[in-house]
This record gives sequence, structure tokens and C-alpha cells, in this order.
Amino acid sequence: MLGVDRESCTLCGACVDACPYDALEIVDDRLIVKDTCTLCGACVEVCPVEALGIEGREGAFESDARDVWVFGEVLSGKLHPVVLELAGRGRKLADDLGERLGIVVLGDGLSDLTDELSHYAIDDVIVADHQQLAHCDVERHASVLADAVRTHAPAILLGGATSVGRSLLPRLAVQLGTGLTADCTDLEIDPETRCLMQTRPAFGGNVYATIECAARRPQMATVRPRVMKPLTRMNESNASRKVRTLDVGAVSSRVELLESVTELTRSIDLAEANVIVSGGRGMKGPEGFTLLAELADALGGAVGASRAAVDSGWVPYAMQVGQTGLTVQPGVYIAMGISGAVQHLAGMQTSGCVVAVNIDAAAPIFSVADFGIVGDAPQVARELIRQLSL
Repeated sequence: MLGVDRESCTLCGACVDACPYDALEIVDDRLIVKDTCTLCGACVEVCPVEALGIEGREGAFESDARDVWVFGEVLSGKLHPVVLELAGRGRKLADDLGERLGIVVLGDGLSDLTDELSHYAIDDVIVADHQQLAHCDVERHASVLADAVRTHAPAILLGGATSVGRSLLPRLAVQLGTGLTADCTDLEIDPETRCLMQTRPAFGGNVYATIECAARRPQMATVRPRVMKPLTRMNESNASRKVRTLDVGAVSSRVELLESVTELTRSIDLAEANVIVSGGRGMKGPEGFTLLAELADALGGAVGASRAAVDSGWVPYAMQVGQTGLTVQPGVYIAMGISGAVQHLAGMQTSGCVVAVNIDAAAPIFSVADFGIVGDAPQVARELIRQLSL
């Protein structure tokens, strides 16, 4: 909660002006904290006399922190695929530290899911199973997670850089008063400091930065789907696994779910496709992507795009592959008219087989390609379609 040092407070009003949630008010010569306070910390930063503080943050379990946790995002009653990918890296991190690996799962009716987790090399399954958690309300989920972290004190907490993770994890980091590194591509333990070394692209993908959160715990990071190798499922059940149940209690939220709408599409999910045909500026316009859709259909794949094609308005952002789009890892990735900027390579370079088509023989895309064709991309696309139709 937000604490106020009444003796130090001068009622200057700086915190009231800084609060983005209108949660502070001066009434009868007293600073009042309303229920709308989210503990964002904006008021603490601007207070000129340091009269405000978020109780429970200072000295929060730094010395006692241990274990590695993964946030188990639930999607339509099942774990999001990124969870097992994070568990795969989390297993290595926990082994390097000599600690336990846990997955914390929030939702409703989770018994089948927790049973499934018994087939993985996971030491602890931390479960909050309650009707209030049936839908991911980030405000409610963050409160439950924050309480769990304060109680069990993990040293590391990992989450997926999904739409849920990108909303939930920053809010949780603020409540815990710790740092968060987003969109990591690598996670390792420093053997000397035992700190988590978090590597991510920086400056538009032109360099990679390694970030360390030395003073606060837990060390938090998000990782995009399809970046890390998932944990392997075992046929036998993990007899040493322990299940911990979290006491949810009555967790309030200002969010009310009115309706849940599932978007129906007949196209193949780009993130799950085994074959992706992506186009760039070399496709010369929207009509070029009509060709790529035909080629992708012939191959049983999906159509992607570079940022240049998206910025030109030829295709929607949902098709963008790269650092600022999707990270994909198909069996076959065909880059048509894509030069191969580092931002694009960051999203597809772990593909099984890369085929590049570009009119410029010196294009960087050829440096990561298994097969390359120097030629006009639309013409090559037409010839490939013709050959596949024979």
C-alpha cells in the first residue's frame, strides 16, 4: 500500500498533480489515498520531501529469494505454447543455480492442466484455481501473482511476450518494485554473481544489450514465442513434483468482462505455420502479395511480410515478421523480395530452412539463406506457382 509520512508531508500537491489515476486528494489538511491507487509509483518519484513510499517494497526478500518461476499463461483452457518454451530455459537456469523450477498457473478448473504438467521436469506447480480467475483480468491476476511472489520469494520470474504477458508483467513489476526486461532473446546465469543476464535487441536491433537486475528481486523478463526450445514431455509422471495452492481470497478489480469474441479465420496461423512465404519491398505492391497468397496456398503455408511492406500499407501489421512483429520458426521460410535488415532477421533466422529470392545478389538475406535465387521476386513467384501446378 502507499504510505504517507504525515510529519514530512508539506501538502504541496505535487503528488496529486502527478497521479495518473486521480487517486490522491488533499482533504482537511490531509493527503488522502483513494482505492483507485494502483501503486504505480508516479507520486513517489515527484515528492520533493520523500514523504511517500510503497510499503512492502524496500528490502523485499532480496536476501531470501530463490527458485525460478515461469508464469503459466492459460489460453482456451490450455497452456500457451510459450510457457513450455520458457520452462525449457527455466530448467537450465534453475539447474545452474541449484534451485527449483516452478510454473505458476492462474485460472478456473485447472486440474487437467496440472495433471499434464506432471509429465515435465518441473519441480513445483503453483496453482490459483478460482472462478474469479476464469478470464485474464490483468489487474486481478497481478494482485494474486504479487501476493504469491511476496510469500514464496522466487529469484527469477519469466513470462511470455504475448498480449497478456506484455500487459500483466509490467504491472506486476511495478507492484513488486523490481525491474523487467522485455523481448529477451537469451537468458543465462552469471556464475560469479548468480544474477540473470538478460539479452535483448536494442537501438532498432542494431546491437544486443545484456541487462542485469542486481539489486532487486525477482529478476523479471519476457521472451517472445518461438525463440527458445520447449521442455520435452516425459511419458512417465514426475513423482517429485509438488503442487502448491494459492489462497486467492476476495480480489477486487475495476474491470468487468462484458463479452469475449473469438476471431474466426480460414487462414493458417502465421505463428504456427510450418511453411511461411514472406514478401518485402521487392514484391512492388499489394498485387505482389496476391501472388504470395497463391504460392502459400500451393505449399500449404501462410503469408508473412517485412516491415517495409507493412509500412507501405500493402498488408496489415498482423502479417509482419521481425523484431517489431512476430518471431517465427517454421520448417521452411521463403523470403521474397526482402533485403534482410537485422530487424527482420531477428524474427525468422531460427527457421529450419531459409530460401531467399532477391534481385540484389549482395542482399544481406543471402547470408542466412540455405538456398538463394537472384532474380525479380514477382517473376520467380509466378514461375514457382506454375511449377507447383504441373
